[in-house]
Amino acid sequence: MADFPAENIRDWRDLDVVDSAGDKVGSLESVYFDTATDSASFAAVQIGIPGRRRLVFAPLIGAVVAPKYLKVQFEKKAIKDAPSIDTDGELTSEAEPALFAHYGLPYALGANGERRLGRR
Repeated sequence: MADFPAENIRDWRDLDVVDSAGDKVGSLESVYFDTATDSASFAAVQIGIPGRRRLVFAPLIGAVVAPKYLKVQFEKKAIKDAPSIDTDGELTSEAEPALFAHYGLPYALGANGERRLGRR
């Protein structure tokens, strides 16, 4: 997964998130980290119109951070079709395997059965 310096994450909030073709997907709401490695794994991206917003998740593998956007290496349609949560919701441990499967990524619980992702 991506290895971004954690101290910069607050600066990325509300940046545009663009797909591999440069099309805007939404805005960055938060970053989810792998609890085993402490590396940034997924961007939580706010999409939709006011009153109907939701958060979708985009893997940060190969992502590029620029001054005005975060570019992920997946297509907009794949990201918008990813498992989503309400803007005030939380990604549950039960939903984690489906998220990884959506992108064809391997999934495993932590060594002691703990959840894989944590939000920052």
